[in-house]
Amino acid sequence: MTTLAGDEGPLLVGPLLRHVDSTSATIWVETKDAAEVEIRAFGISERARTFAVHGHHYALIEVGNLAPGTHHRYEVVVDGVVAWPPAGSELPQSRIPTLRPGKPLRLAFGSCRTSVAHDADGHASHGVDALRSYALRMAGKAAPHPDSVGDDDVEEPRWPDLVVFLGDQVYADETTDEMREFIASRRDIEQPPGPELKDYEEYAHLYRLAWTDPINRWLLSTVPTAMIFDDHDVRDDWNTSWTWRQQMEQTPWWHGRIVAGLASYWVYQHLGNLSAAERAEDEIWQRVVAHEGPEELDLSEVLDRFADRVDQHPETYRWSYCRDFDTQARLVVIDSRAARDLGPDRRALLDQTELDWVNSQLEGGFEHLLIGTSLPFMLARGLHHLEAFGEAVAGGAWGGHAAAAGEKLRQAVDLEHWAAFQDTFHAVGKMVTEVASGARGPAPSSVTFLSGDVHHSYVSEARPSRGSALPPLRSRLVQAVCSPIRNPLSPRMRFATAVLSYGVAGPVGRLASLSTKVPDSPLTWRYRRGPWFDNNVATLELRGRGLRMWWLSGVVVDGDHERPRLRKVADYELEA
Repeated sequence: MTTLAGDEGPLLVGPLLRHVDSTSATIWVETKDAAEVEIRAFGISERARTFAVHGHHYALIEVGNLAPGTHHRYEVVVDGVVAWPPAGSELPQSRIPTLRPGKPLRLAFGSCRTSVAHDADGHASHGVDALRSYALRMAGKAAPHPDSVGDDDVEEPRWPDLVVFLGDQVYADETTDEMREFIASRRDIEQPPGPELKDYEEYAHLYRLAWTDPINRWLLSTVPTAMIFDDHDVRDDWNTSWTWRQQMEQTPWWHGRIVAGLASYWVYQHLGNLSAAERAEDEIWQRVVAHEGPEELDLSEVLDRFADRVDQHPETYRWSYCRDFDTQARLVVIDSRAARDLGPDRRALLDQTELDWVNSQLEGGFEHLLIGTSLPFMLARGLHHLEAFGEAVAGGAWGGHAAAAGEKLRQAVDLEHWAAFQDTFHAVGKMVTEVASGARGPAPSSVTFLSGDVHHSYVSEARPSRGSALPPLRSRLVQAVCSPIRNPLSPRMRFATAVLSYGVAGPVGRLASLSTKVPDSPLTWRYRRGPWFDNNVATLELRGRGLRMWWLSGVVVDGDHERPRLRKVADYELEA
C-alpha cells in the first residue's frame, strides 16, 4: 500500500486555512483519532473537540480577536502534542494573514486538478501540477522560469488573499493508480462501480491523496481557500438532465455514491467556505456546537440523511455563498450542479429558490462584482449555439426520435453548461446586465465571471447584441476561465475542442440554434485572450476600478522534476 503523508503522526489531513476576514480565521483538520485540537498563534489559543463521520475525525477551529492586516504564525496541537508544523520542515511556518480593509484584493483561481505523482512519469501523463509549482515559488523553493526573469508576477510573487477552487478538486470517477490500489484493497474492483468511488471511506482516502503532498499541504495551510464542486467531484455529467438522473438512479451503486459525495463535500470543502455567522445558521454545524459530554459526536447517520435529502430536494439547502471585501468587491460563488431543477416538465440550471438567492446577491455598489461558477457563463460562441440547439432538440423541438438522439449527444459531448439551460442563462443574464447598467445600484467597474471545467483557458468580453433592447452598460462584462490546474487534454482532444469550439461550431451552431428557434441572446461576446490548454493557475488583482489577471504554468527545467518553475502563459488588463 501507498504510505501517505500524515501516517506517522496524529494529523492526517490539513491544516487547511479556510475562511479568513480582517479579525478572524477558520482552520480545518482531520486527525487520526478522536482528540482535542488547539491552534496556538502568538499568545492566542483556541480549542475544539473533533467530531466523527464514518470512523474519521475532524475539527474546525475558529480563531478570533486578530488584528486587521497582520500575519500570525501558528501551530496545531493535538492532545497536547505539536502536530504542525512537521518536525524538521524546511518550509516557512504556516501563518494566518488577516485582511486589511482597503488593500487591493488579490485572489488566485482555477479548477480541475487530479492527483498523480510529481515525477517524470506523472509529468508525462498529466503535465506539471500548476498548484504545486505555484506553492514552490511562494515558499521560495524554486527559481522563476528563465523566460520570466524580470517579470514581477513570477520573480517576486506576492501572496494572494484567497485561492478560489472552482470545481473538480477531486476526481471520483477518473481514479489514479494509487486510488485504485486502495479501492482494490477493500472490495472487488471488477464489480460496480468498478474503479470509481463507492462510499465515504473511499472519498476520505481521495481527499488525502489530493491534499497531503508536502508542498501543496503547506500552501493550503497558509493561504485562505474557498471552494465549490463540479461534476467530477461526484461523477462526469452530474445532473446533466432528467434522463441522466433516471439512468443513475437505476444503478445499484448511485445512491451510495451521491450520499457519500455530498456528505464528504460538506465536511472537506463546504464547511470552511462559511463565516462563523453563516456556520452558526447551518443545520449540521448547530449539532456540533450544541454537543456536550465526553463522547465524540458522531455525525455519520445525520450527514447521510442530510445528503440524501438535499440530493432529492436541493431547494432545502444552499451550497452557494457570498463574500464581501468591503466596497472593493463582492464575490458570489454559485452552485451550478446540485441546485438544478430537472423535473420532467421543467429544466433549469438553478431551481427557483437558488435563482432567487442569486438575484438577491447580484447588485451594484461595489467597485467590482465577481461571480464564481464552475461552468463558464460565456462559452465559445459556436459552442454556446450548439448547446442551446442540443437542449431544444432533446426537449422535443424536432420530435420524439430526434429528442432521444439529442439526449445521447448531450451526454456524449458534455452539452450541459449554462448555454444548455437557456431559461436560466437568460434570467441570470438579465440580472447581470441590470447590475452593469446601474439599475441595481451604482454600476461596478466590472462584472467578471470566474470559471473552470472546460480544460482550456480564455478571456472573453461581452457587449449588447446589435438591435438588443438593453440600456447602455456602464460595467465591463468579462468571462475569465482557468482550467485545468492539472488534468490536460490529450493533443487529439485539444484539436477536437478547438475545432468544435472555435472553428466549424460557429456558423453551424448558429444555424442549428436558429433552426430550433432558440431565442437570441441580448449579449454577444468575443475573445480577448486565448484559448490555451496549459495546466495553469490564474491570479486576479483589483486596482481601484481597474482589474488585471495573469495565468501561470509550471515547467520542468534541466530535468528537475522536483522543482518545476513558474512561467507566465498569458495576461489581461482592464483599465479603469
